[in-house]
Amino acid sequence: MTRVVLEPEAERDITDAYDWYEEQRSGLGERFLASVAESLEQIAHAPKANPIVERNVRRKLLRTFPYSVLYRDSDDTLFVVACFHGKRDPAVWRRRL
Repeated sequence: MTRVVLEPEAERDITDAYDWYEEQRSGLGERFLASVAESLEQIAHAPKANPIVERNVRRKLLRTFPYSVLYRDSDDTLFVVACFHGKRDPAVWRRRL
């Protein structure tokens, strides 16, 4: 299994989304985190299974939530650069590359 590293900006994305979902309904943030964890596990097992959307960045859509995990691979490590809402301007995460 490939190692997965969350970049600080991606960690912040996940925390912000968690906080927002918890404000909407108690427990919803936890469901969001579980969806992210499931996606990260799938990415670690099959990193090339998702489409390239920008240079060497791939996108894994979350189940149930309108977010994507965006990551790039480097040998035996995957770097998650963003966990991004589908309605946000992709230029924001592209500046992180």
